[in-house]
Amino acid sequence: MIHLRMKLFGFTSSMKMKCLVVLVCSLLGFLDLANTLPQGATEYEDMSFWLKSGQENLRRNLAYRNNVNRAKNVIIFIGDGMGISTITAGRIYKGQLKGNTGEEYKLAFEKFPNTGFAKTYNTDKQVPDSAGTATAIFSGVKCRYKVIGLDTRASFNQCNKQINQISKLTTIADWAQQSGMDTGFVTTTRITHATPAGLYAHTNNRDWECDTAIPKQYKGCVKDIARQLIEDAPGNKFKVIMGGGAQHMGLPMSEPIDPDTCVRGDGENLATVWTENNPKGKLVTDTEQLLSIDIANTSKILGIFTPSHLPYHTVKTNQTPTLAEMTQQAVRLLQKNDNGFFLMVESGRIDMAHHHNYAQLAMRELSELEEAILVALQQVKLEETLVIVTADHSHAFSINGYPTRGNDILGFANDPKKKNVQPYETLSYINGPGFYHHRRNDSHDVNETWIPVDQDKTRNDPYYTHMAGVYLEDETHGGEDVGVYAIGPYSHLIRGTFEQNYIAHVVAYAACFKNWPSHCDEAYNRYFYKLSNSVNHATNSLTVSLLTFVLLLIVGFN
Repeated sequence: MIHLRMKLFGFTSSMKMKCLVVLVCSLLGFLDLANTLPQGATEYEDMSFWLKSGQENLRRNLAYRNNVNRAKNVIIFIGDGMGISTITAGRIYKGQLKGNTGEEYKLAFEKFPNTGFAKTYNTDKQVPDSAGTATAIFSGVKCRYKVIGLDTRASFNQCNKQINQISKLTTIADWAQQSGMDTGFVTTTRITHATPAGLYAHTNNRDWECDTAIPKQYKGCVKDIARQLIEDAPGNKFKVIMGGGAQHMGLPMSEPIDPDTCVRGDGENLATVWTENNPKGKLVTDTEQLLSIDIANTSKILGIFTPSHLPYHTVKTNQTPTLAEMTQQAVRLLQKNDNGFFLMVESGRIDMAHHHNYAQLAMRELSELEEAILVALQQVKLEETLVIVTADHSHAFSINGYPTRGNDILGFANDPKKKNVQPYETLSYINGPGFYHHRRNDSHDVNETWIPVDQDKTRNDPYYTHMAGVYLEDETHGGEDVGVYAIGPYSHLIRGTFEQNYIAHVVAYAACFKNWPSHCDEAYNRYFYKLSNSVNHATNSLTVSLLTFVLLLIVGFN
């Protein structure tokens, strides 16, 4: 009947297929909605539901076929600090915002057909930072803690010009530009912060974001990160740059300056330098300017919306664009290139909320990442666009206790109304500033260690700090593997457990980047790598020595 009606209205075969795909997706969305339970439900799914659910999932996976098209476009979404516990809590939080129990909800990227786990350690650290992990994701090479764009031969916080030169890494942004694609990034952090800087910067210290942060003895050795972005490739070739960081760029500011980071001292206004170098580009500083851009007649966008990081979504005003709005405009501009594009989108303040034990703010920032992903998926064709969603690292963040199904994820893991029960929170941290917020110092009873959490009058404040077991000024990262979720061309290469640097190699292979092995030229085996570091030299020398010894033994016996 559906096909007959399509024929009557003059639908072509391709149009019919697209309509059927939309219909199937709509039905799947309806089924997801039908499977939700309202919050407060006490009647749960029976045997029949779970058997049918398992079979439906099996059927979808059996029907899946690998997409082996060239990835004309690549979008990488980074949830900074978005470990598995954050994803699980964020999933429940988002489901509960919709009035459901939450556990059955799936974030948009959790519906992607291909998933793997990335090992996040730096070359010198068991638990990593964002500089080293961003370098791994974007360059295909792991490096030291707090170092950006330089391999492990370069040292942290010490610049040696000669060593930096031989250690310098290229990135996905370089490779895409060399292949004729347009490139860009959007972030809720400063545009010079560690994750976006991993695309374009080469520095021994991630904190060298502006000139005043570089020690005097190294000022002639390396440029600050902001100057590298504006003056050097690949940064000066980005078609889209959006985020915060006006004080690092030397823009005049009316808002208070962030005391936790540097301020330019050389008198340079790098935004003005950018506009002079890009006369057809558009510099925007608020939401209205961003959304009113004439994309057809604009070659580039530089959006700098705040002195430092963008405010948390929960407390921001309409003056600051959402991550989804920035993503929408970025994709619209980058899509103008017939050769395709590469875009990085970072929800960077998930990480910062966790560092302060602000679990509620972290959940909301993850929710905003999902909104940005949904906006991007609406604008691109998945048959030609590789979309990867991952985290750079995890956090010391836990979902604990035995709360009932549908229990408020931001609430208590046990029932505070029961007698002789000390309530505790479902979401808590191993360390961080929340320790002193909850510690009781006015009692002489050794058993009265903590202020009862159910009596805390600040619980509904977005800046409420959750419990932490050990005091630290900033909560730490976590060292466990992070999820990698993928859809689109060659997304099936994201599977199993792998080193984090593998992601860049998948992107290069799928997009057929110039001078990289790929499925396009069927010459993968032509690409060889020199083993240059001392560890590999030592291993090779040992192997050669052992082989020589064995050969001599064989000759001797003969």
